[in-house]
Amino acid sequence: MSAPAVPQRTRAAVLHGAHDLRVEETTVDVPASGEVLVSVEAVGVCGSDVHYFTEGRNGRNVLRGPMVLGHEAAGVVAAVGEGVTGVAVGERVAVEPAVGCGGCTTCRSGAYHLCPAGTCLGSPPTHGAMTGFRAVPVRAVHPLPDGLGTELAALVEPLAVAVHAVRRAGVATGHRVLVTGAGPIGVLVAQVARAAGAEQVVVTDVHDARLERAAALGATACVNTARDELPAAAFDRLLECSAVPAALWQGMHALGPAGRATVVGQASPSVDGLPLALMQRWEIDLNASFRSVHAFGPAIGLAASGRVDLAGVLTGRFALDDAPAALSAPGSDPRHLKVVVRPGD
Repeated sequence: MSAPAVPQRTRAAVLHGAHDLRVEETTVDVPASGEVLVSVEAVGVCGSDVHYFTEGRNGRNVLRGPMVLGHEAAGVVAAVGEGVTGVAVGERVAVEPAVGCGGCTTCRSGAYHLCPAGTCLGSPPTHGAMTGFRAVPVRAVHPLPDGLGTELAALVEPLAVAVHAVRRAGVATGHRVLVTGAGPIGVLVAQVARAAGAEQVVVTDVHDARLERAAALGATACVNTARDELPAAAFDRLLECSAVPAALWQGMHALGPAGRATVVGQASPSVDGLPLALMQRWEIDLNASFRSVHAFGPAIGLAASGRVDLAGVLTGRFALDDAPAALSAPGSDPRHLKVVVRPGD
């Protein structure tokens, strides 16, 4: 594939404050040593983007100044900086948004997603990928196989989050898995759990439309917890993807002896209601999953092989000028799972 021509200026969706997203002209990055310039073809809208758009913050991360949104990106390598090897101009890639500094003890141990000095695209103060071109470290780009288009590859980042979460949960062949929350991450987690060998994958939510989509994408059963109770001691693993504390506690009561609960959805700073006596009596483990690490390759493999259906998760696409509508879509219509913004449209 030929590389797109690199202009001096491009357009970007710049957030100035809550509900103040402006499409503006910006200068195109010149890739530094060890960087590549990506012509961005698609950017997924994440829950964190929605929080920045609606509240001007995402958890403890507060908008400090005008910032380009977006961290779930795929596109074509348009230029490379000095010393770059292993990736060619014109190559289609998915972009990993948080790869750490690369030099600290944490990064050298392999846990670069936990780098104390790490940054993430589209999280203050780092500009994101909802723009025509973005320069990133070469270690952040992952070549795509021919069968995986760049629009769907924008969903590789949330799929990598799901892969890492399923690893953290220790899902194995024959496990009975409960996934709370049928949003995009929950639906992807359910698919990855099935691919990991889970015998049963039950998904819960309070929206029937989302549960119907989860069932269509491979969940063995779905439960609307606004109406129905979960059975006790019925599951080996719980992956909490809703970010609702009550769902975590409810799910933990559905775990059997020696079960494990993994927090995947963005957690509140602190929560009450931890069922400590239950955890002690049945030796139930509680851990957490943050972003992803060494998961982009496996995620691309799952998507390219068809073992995970990304097309079934994508429910809308928007031009860059319609980025505010894209950021409002998941909240205004629960039937939406994942939408993408196409900066070139």
